Amino acid sequence: MQTTELSNKLFELPELQYTTNSLEPFINQDTMDVHYGKHHRGYVEKFNNALAGKTIEVSPFVDILSNVSKYGDAVRNNGGGHYNHSLFWSIMSPDGGGKPRGNFANLINDTFGSFENFKNEFKEEAMSRFGSGWVWLVVNDDQLKIGSTPNQDNPVMDVAEFRGVPILGLDLWEHAYYLKYQNKRGDYVDAFWDVVNWPEVERRYEAAITEQVMI
Repeated sequence: MQTTELSNKLFELPELQYTTNSLEPFINQDTMDVHYGKHHRGYVEKFNNALAGKTIEVSPFVDILSNVSKYGDAVRNNGGGHYNHSLFWSIMSPDGGGKPRGNFANLINDTFGSFENFKNEFKEEAMSRFGSGWVWLVVNDDQLKIGSTPNQDNPVMDVAEFRGVPILGLDLWEHAYYLKYQNKRGDYVDAFWDVVNWPEVERRYEAAITEQVMI
């Protein structure tokens, strides 16, 4: 099997496609500045440090995560943090919100009974996750499923109990919402639907059913 020795600058903080104040009032600028500029940046730096000098069997990011049990907790925690946040920023937009449309809307309705049922199940999963973690909508065996993972784990990882290809994820760590919502996680979950970029979620769904995993 081909191996690759990684440099300490392999991964970079992705550029946001919007300004840090443009998700207001649902996600405030103070939260975005800290969350993106400090927390995510820190995960990238620590992930690169954890990989520096390692010889691994695969170099694509998703392949590293899908074999993360081989590489230790520093790669697991910080690689997960980088992947999870990169997805999170991409599935939000200042022009987001509303409902999915077309075939994807039909899929949501067929799977969960209605869009409202989907949101209720997603929120219930988010509220039942004790402590820090993420709640996900994934594709698994061509089916949509909702579940959660602790800490910075995600459904791509071989160590995760909840598996699948993530197409939507919500950060449940307190740093994602405490500056605006304090301990009201439920209010944060409700506000999330006003910024979801449904065309991007559907694009990720289409990629997932053709066996492509996107960051």
